[in-house]
Amino acid sequence: MTDMLTKAAKIADELLLPAAAEVDRTGRIPAGHFERLAEDGFYGLVAPAELGGPGVEFGDFLRIIEILATACLTTTFTWLQHHGVVMGLAMTPNEALRERYLPKAASGELRGGGAFSGVLPDPPRVRAVRSGDGWSITGQVPFVSGWGLVDVLHVSAFDESTGEVVSGLIDAHEGDGIAAVHPLTLVAAQASNTVRLEFRDLHLPDDRVTTRADRREYVAGLALGLRVDCSLAFGLIARATTQLEAIGCGELAESFRAEAAGVRDRFDAAMAEPARLPALRAACSELAHRVCTAYVVAAGGPSLVTAHEAQRLARESLFTLVVASRPEVKAALLGLLEGAA
Repeated sequence: MTDMLTKAAKIADELLLPAAAEVDRTGRIPAGHFERLAEDGFYGLVAPAELGGPGVEFGDFLRIIEILATACLTTTFTWLQHHGVVMGLAMTPNEALRERYLPKAASGELRGGGAFSGVLPDPPRVRAVRSGDGWSITGQVPFVSGWGLVDVLHVSAFDESTGEVVSGLIDAHEGDGIAAVHPLTLVAAQASNTVRLEFRDLHLPDDRVTTRADRREYVAGLALGLRVDCSLAFGLIARATTQLEAIGCGELAESFRAEAAGVRDRFDAAMAEPARLPALRAACSELAHRVCTAYVVAAGGPSLVTAHEAQRLARESLFTLVVASRPEVKAALLGLLEGAA
């Protein structure tokens, strides 16, 4: 996987980083970013080798996310949503669906996003009711990224009659059950095209269902995502420490790097212990926020200019504090912030 890591570093240095400030300013990701990621094989990273994927180890996948996020968190976050679609297709027992969509998803010809946050609250905000040859889905998904940039969404809804979460692919355009699309104005990553979706009797046919799982098992299975999301924060830490060193704060940068290495090691060691992961996810994002804030302070007055990288990284660190969070992560973060105060 050295080749993929090298490719990621090349994309980050030559394409993403030079455009990051403009992406932030305009709220638009150039189409060439996604085209380059597709051309170099980065849309199929989590596809198993036996199904045509490159056979990337989990650790290498995390490192690739970090490298790309070091250059442009917005592009990386938006691209990252696609891997939930690939993983869903790779693991589905629906062989016909996998054969139809996985090759296109792995190549980047078909691009996807996720719409699952509506089943996480208790009670769930998105419900599924059996209807004909599938399910009728109604409810609100508060945070869906990539709208207008992706072809399909991997949507999840709760079937109260069975206690299951039903997941499957829907087309990503308004109409046919997507009753309303509400664009969101974000403090960072505005170019991710994040919206709130309202479903009203959206039809999910059986032939597009990827999984049906007990809700507890489904939510437990999302624990792996806590480590994936931390790679975004580690990317911010890497960029901010590099810049701290460049402006003469080398000792501080090394201290932060050592702390980040410790958090990473503890997180990786705890992957088999789901109960420990929310606190470590919180520690990672809190550290990213602290490091990026230190960059603002060290850069001084110029960092208050909107075009300065320090304030962009600081805003992006706020994004990592809350995006794809869970109640346990929020509680741990508030505890850390209270302790710091």
